[in-house]
Amino acid sequence: MIDSHCHLDAPEFDPDRAEVVARARAAGVAAQVVPAIDAAGWPKLREVCAAAPGLHPAYGLHPMFLDSHRPGHLPLLGEWLQRERPCAVGECGLDYYIEGLDRETQSRYFDGQLELAREFDLPVIVHARHAVDATLAAIRRVGGLRGVVHSYSGSEEQAQQLWKLGFLLGLGGPVTYERAQRLRRIVATMPLEFLLLETDAPDQPDAEIRGQRNEPARLAGICGTIARLRGVPAEEVARATSDNARRLFGLDS
Repeated sequence: MIDSHCHLDAPEFDPDRAEVVARARAAGVAAQVVPAIDAAGWPKLREVCAAAPGLHPAYGLHPMFLDSHRPGHLPLLGEWLQRERPCAVGECGLDYYIEGLDRETQSRYFDGQLELAREFDLPVIVHARHAVDATLAAIRRVGGLRGVVHSYSGSEEQAQQLWKLGFLLGLGGPVTYERAQRLRRIVATMPLEFLLLETDAPDQPDAEIRGQRNEPARLAGICGTIARLRGVPAEEVARATSDNARRLFGLDS
């Protein structure tokens, strides 16, 4: 399996990061994509990913951290993309759930990162909370893009629009909760070619570890839940989603 979205550089993992990676490998997680949240964190993220095989960095500016972003971070991101050649741009996107996050400013940073992704021919890792329609509009406006909307929570119709634009859906812990009926209906019938597995660790723990720190080793349980919802072996979901991740992010592991 491949964890397509894991914040392994987060301070929650500072005490035992090597052990977390070891547990992931023991659980069958062969690789992880590690997206950034702000420019200040890019150097640490690079060091974390260089410390063990199978860790793939992505660099970006998360919409929830507007107070950390500056206009100069967009050209700086371009320099990092050119020099580091990461697997993706992100985490970027739009968050209309949290009050007080200026939407115009979010849009400016999001559009700038989409344009960089197109320029450097990289996929984007997109955060789209309560903002899927606006995200779709931005993707169409910039054009020539591919990527994943992580922790997808939109409708089936919106999902179909994303697929037509070459975007995949990242699904993780939320799908393990029985109350997530709409999400479960989508994952039960969607084409496997558009699905990625993720944990979003240390956030979004699955139903079995509600309220606890999440980690990449939990990906096996997410895979198993999705397999049960689809009525197929877990190995089929693991194989297909790993192939999808390798294809989207250009991974060799």
